[in-house]
Order: sequence, then structure tokens, then C-alpha cells
Amino acid sequence: MSFPLRPSHNVLKKKMSNRSTVTEFLLLGFSDVRELQILHFVVFLLIYLATLVGNLLIISAIALDHHLHTPMYFFLVNLSILDLGSISVTIPKSMVNSLLDTRSISYPACVAQVFLFFVFTSTDLAVLTVMAYDRYVAICQPLHYERVMNRRACGQMAASAWLAGIVYSALHTGNTFTLPFCQSNVINQFFCEIPQLLKLACSDLDLSEIALIGFSVFLGLHCFVFILVSYVQIFRAVLRIPSEQGRHKAFSTCLPHLTVVSLLLFTGVFAYLKPPSSSASNLDLVVGVLYAVVPPMLNPVIYSMRNKEIKAALKKLMGWRLIFRK
Repeated sequence: MSFPLRPSHNVLKKKMSNRSTVTEFLLLGFSDVRELQILHFVVFLLIYLATLVGNLLIISAIALDHHLHTPMYFFLVNLSILDLGSISVTIPKSMVNSLLDTRSISYPACVAQVFLFFVFTSTDLAVLTVMAYDRYVAICQPLHYERVMNRRACGQMAASAWLAGIVYSALHTGNTFTLPFCQSNVINQFFCEIPQLLKLACSDLDLSEIALIGFSVFLGLHCFVFILVSYVQIFRAVLRIPSEQGRHKAFSTCLPHLTVVSLLLFTGVFAYLKPPSSSASNLDLVVGVLYAVVPPMLNPVIYSMRNKEIKAALKKLMGWRLIFRK
């Protein structure tokens, strides 16, 4: 009667042994052709530099222009810092791998990548939710704006968003990497991504991981509904503004934020709700780029194109640079 139990025990032992030997993961490359690897390096380098320059310009313009020291632009600075962080976690490692013709990432580096990426992206969503509330108070309750959105309240909101992102990321990362990995060490993505890591686990998801995923969905939907309701109220208030100039000014501060929210949510939802595939897929890479690379790159463009105050601050910043060069 004890004989049938021996194979399962050996399998379990083998799985545990496999888990202990996982010291690195292999990331999915964009191509095995050397010329295309160099092309990928160059394209990602240009994207990364454009993102760095765009977000640093936004931060510098707001910091140096005292007229922009308001709650809305304070949160925009936080958003730019988060965008810089999230893209710096994923792109540089992929660039190095393409340049050196390798796919490996160490176990600790993968843990750090997952943790930091989740910190930045989850805090990003929290800050965008706070920004929707800021626009709601500014347009729907303008007489109470200075009292509600004072400096202390803004600092507490930003700190709460960062703290919530760190705690959420620590829970998600901890739950993911306590699972034993024995299926393979190949991640079907160009960076360490939790859905792809869960495919490598020996066992099915435990109750805590399922509960955390459910909580994540609930939290994301809650933020989305809050933002949606806020903007319904905002647009109703804007349409009641008698002057066309007033309506235009209100829309110019709201539309960039709404565009950024839509870009982040739709790309993220598509990435995590698309049908799973067990084999490597070009679609995985495309989706990864859509939600991990495109939003941080486009956010500065969206805000600088639609916001006249940001445009003016950037022109002033460029003018100062020209003066100092002379």
C-alpha cells in the first residue's frame, strides 16, 4: 500500500530540489538575430532617453516656476518621478541583455524588479486617483479648494499613495516568490512580470495569492470608478461655466489627466486580462511594451501639449538655458 506513495514523494523532492537550484531566470528576447538585437538596443535607448528628458523637463519646469507650485502640479511632479522609476526598472536590463547577447537575470534582481515595478505602477494609479479628486474639488467646489487641498493635505495624500504602493508591492512580491518554481526558469516577457512568474510555479496558487489578486482587482476597479464618477461631476460642472474661455481652461487641465489615466488603465487591463499562453509569444512582448514603456514615455508629451501653463514654464526654462549658455 505504501508503494504508490513513493513516486509522488520523489516528484515533490525533485520539485523542492529544482526550486533550490533556481538562481536565475531567462527573459524572452526580442530576437536571436544579432542585427535585430542591436536595433532593439538602439530603439529602447532612444525611448529611454526621450522619457528621461521629457519627465525631467516637467519636473524642472514646475520646480523653477513659482506659479506652478499648486496641488495639481505637485502631484504631476510625483507622477513624473514614478514614470522615471517604472521605466528605469525594466528598460535598462533589457537593453544590456540585447547588447551582451544574453537573456539572464539573477533571482535577487528579478525579485527587486518585480517589487520596484509594482511600487511605481501601483503608486502611479493612486496618485492619478488623487489628481482626479484634486480636479473635482478645484472645479466643482472652488470656494473650498484652498481649505481642502492645503499643503499639509497634499503631502499626506502623496505620502499615503507611496506608502500604499510599497505595502501592496511587498505583499504581492512576497507571495509570488514564496511559491516554488520548478516548471522552468524561462519568463515569457522582457522583464520579470508576476503573471509570467506564476506560470512557472510548481503548485496552484494558494489562498493568500488568490485573495491578493482579488483585492488588486477590487482596488483597481475602485480607483477607476472613483476617477470616472469624479470626471462625470467635473464635466457636468464645466458645461455650466458661462464663458467659453473658462470652459476651455477647465478642459485643458482635465483632458491630459484623463488621457493619462485611460492610457495606464487600458494597457494594464489588456496586459493582465488577455488569454494566457504557455509558450513564448510576440504578443507578450508587445503587450509588455504597451503598459510598461508607452505610458511613461507619452505622459510628458500629453501634459506639455494640452496644458498652456506647462508650455509656458517649459519655454521659460529653455530661455533660461539659452541665457546661461551665453
